[in-house]
Amino acid sequence: MSIKISDGLSGGEDRGAVGLDIARKEERMKKLLIILGPVALGLLNVSSVLAAEMDSTSKAGIALGAGLAIGIAAFGAAMGQGRMAAAAMESIGRNPNSADRIQVPMILGLAFIEALAIYALLIAFFLQGKI
Repeated sequence: MSIKISDGLSGGEDRGAVGLDIARKEERMKKLLIILGPVALGLLNVSSVLAAEMDSTSKAGIALGAGLAIGIAAFGAAMGQGRMAAAAMESIGRNPNSADRIQVPMILGLAFIEALAIYALLIAFFLQGKI
């Protein structure tokens, strides 16, 4: 049994049962990011507002913000790298002759994702320096 799924751009496309499962996972991930993104930004904003007073609760807020910053960044980077590697391996599995054209952009993308995680680590270190 195959199901037609339309993304609004290319019309209906036959993805089958595996494609339907992937589409459901993508929708769940989008909903999770929509919920967690503002929460993380709000917590980081609270820690920066509390940093002006510098009492014990503000120090706790800064420590919480630093921990959340690196935790969320590591989670996001791991999810992005996993999806990129899975897509690249699937593409190479379908067309082994295109491995050399897929590998270089994949490695470049992985480096960019890792750079974002390193930036989050630096921000966490800067926040820890304010304690």
